[in-house]
Amino acid sequence: MRSFIYNIGIYIVAFAIFFVAPTSSVSAQDAIKFRTICIDAGHGGKDPGCVSKDQKTYEKDIALSVATLFGDKIKENCPDVKVVYTRSKDVYLTLDERAAVANRNKANLFLSIHVNAVDATSANGFSSHILGQSSKKGRDTFAGNLNVCKRENSVIMMEDDYSTKYAGFDPSDPESSILFTLMQNAFYEQSMNIAQLVNEQMDKAGAITVNRGISQDPFYVLWKTTMPAMLFEMGFISNKGDLDVITTEEGREKIAEALFQAFLKFKDEYNKSLNYNKETISDTNTSTTSNEVEVKTNTTRYGVQVSTSTRLLGATDPFFKKNRATIYPTGKVYKYVLGESENVDEVENFYHRISKDFPDCFMVKIEGETVKYFKK
Repeated sequence: MRSFIYNIGIYIVAFAIFFVAPTSSVSAQDAIKFRTICIDAGHGGKDPGCVSKDQKTYEKDIALSVATLFGDKIKENCPDVKVVYTRSKDVYLTLDERAAVANRNKANLFLSIHVNAVDATSANGFSSHILGQSSKKGRDTFAGNLNVCKRENSVIMMEDDYSTKYAGFDPSDPESSILFTLMQNAFYEQSMNIAQLVNEQMDKAGAITVNRGISQDPFYVLWKTTMPAMLFEMGFISNKGDLDVITTEEGREKIAEALFQAFLKFKDEYNKSLNYNKETISDTNTSTTSNEVEVKTNTTRYGVQVSTSTRLLGATDPFFKKNRATIYPTGKVYKYVLGESENVDEVENFYHRISKDFPDCFMVKIEGETVKYFKK
């Protein structure tokens, strides 16, 4: 477990170095408008995913069908968006390979499509999942969806070099999720947004009538993607009612249309947020109003990062609970840091004081305008 945490720590440092460089011009904002979506049809090839009770229906086939329908709708109606599939036929892909497709194509959104299953035939409904800690205070990250996490991550075990490639990550071990949230922190709000939109549109579609909500869970494929990402479970293959829907063309069409409508709203909000950011960032990077980015010095400092958002908040916004935030633009998002000081012990004490109000916060080291994860 120690070697796993060490390796993940390396990934975090690499992530921070690559993604925290600040944007210095308006043209950079224009360059990051929504251009590419990566659609991932879960499982495939030697990995069938969930299987129906009569052994006739495989998750891998249903997921691919819905993924293709969804992608075709985007191609037909959004010529300005590039659609990338992790797989377009019945082939096996590792979780690393799926994430690599999205990262290599610099996708603005990663959406992984799946079908759920449990032993009890009564469980039914759709659900959306993003990477992160449980939204229920005091609940372990894995507690609500342990079986789902273990199943969706278990494809790792099919690989011969699993222990080397995945740095000791064990899908059945809750401790393996310790640092996952740090990797996707920058995209939490956008990931939550697409998950909410998908669930809203699924409610309207009425194909699967039970909405099981949104969960935050440690899925490896979401962790390795460097963009807003979500995993969608369209229904239960183990439930007759859900199975009857997902095995019909009409049912899959309704689900694909719901995903498409959610995507349209997400894309529109994504681009509007960039335009808003472009208009409100101060060209001189000085602090004269609450809507401008705070002045930053060249000294090495420490602080506590409490949020990352695509929306620019004022330094004294009520969200910060009477604390004053320093705001760091990182291209697509803003990082909000509280309690900055050159004294690391002082910042550590501050971190412990505010962690109850901001349970996902963590300490950072600031050099110039570069914000890096820091552990004393």
